[in-house]
Amino acid sequence: MNNETKASALISAADADSPPVDDRPLLNIAFETRFEVGSTGRMERENYPDLSPAPLMFMAGCSTGALVRFSPDVDEAAIAEIDSLAASEPFLQERASTPVHLARYLDLLSRAGRVKASAGLTFHLPHNVRIERDPYLIFSDTPEGSALQDALTQNGMPPALVEMGFRGVEDLWEPWCLALEGGEVASLAFAARLGVRGAELGLATSPPFRGRGLAAAATAGWTLHPALADRTLFYSTSRDNLASQRVVAKLGLRLIGSTMEIARDA
Repeated sequence: MNNETKASALISAADADSPPVDDRPLLNIAFETRFEVGSTGRMERENYPDLSPAPLMFMAGCSTGALVRFSPDVDEAAIAEIDSLAASEPFLQERASTPVHLARYLDLLSRAGRVKASAGLTFHLPHNVRIERDPYLIFSDTPEGSALQDALTQNGMPPALVEMGFRGVEDLWEPWCLALEGGEVASLAFAARLGVRGAELGLATSPPFRGRGLAAAATAGWTLHPALADRTLFYSTSRDNLASQRVVAKLGLRLIGSTMEIARDA
C-alpha cells in the first residue's frame, strides 16, 4: 500500500458517509486566510503571521468547483493557458489523484527557474471540539499563559521546542494552546495564518510525546480559544503527512478540498 493509499484510508472514516456539500465558500475563506492578496488579485505572500513567499500557483477544489490563483511573477500568457486547462481538471474531485495537466503547469511555470509541486488537503475544523484525552492545557491571552511566556523569556526555550523551530516566545504565534505532560510542553497548536474571516492551525508535537494523542488534544483545545470564536477554522496538511492525517481521523474532521501548489525550487 503506497503513501497516497494509506492517506486516503486514514481519512475515509471522517468523510466517507458525508453527503455532497458545496464547499466553494469555505475554499474561498481558506484561500483568504492563507494568503495576502494584492489589488490585482495576485497572491503576494503567505498571510500573517507566516509572511513567507507565496507559491507561483495555488489550486484548490472540491466536487462542485475550483479556484486557481497566481503570484505577480506569473505572466498573463501562462495564466490564460493554465486557467483554460484547469477548468477541465478532474483531479480536484479525488483526494489522491494527480492533476491531468500537471506536466504542462510545471513547464509553463519553470521558464524562470526550477519549480516543484506539492499536494495538500484542507479540512474544516469546527469550534469547541471535544475529545477524551484531557491533558493540562494552557492558552494564550490568559494569566497562566502570560506567566508561562514570562518564564520562557527569562529562562529560555526548552531544547525540544528550539529543535522544532520555536527559538523564542515570538515564535509562539497567537492565539495558541499548549498541551503539557509532566510539566513539559508536549504539543503546540497555534495560528499559522490569521485572516479576517478565518484561521489556519499550525501544530507541532515534541518527538518524545508523539503517538499519545496530545496533538489531537492541543488541536481540540485551540478550537475553544475565545480569540477564534468569530473565525472559520481550518486544518491543512500535505497529502503524504500520515501523522497529521491520523490527527484528522482522531478528530473526525471533514475534508473540504484538495490543493496543489507550484513554487520555486530553491
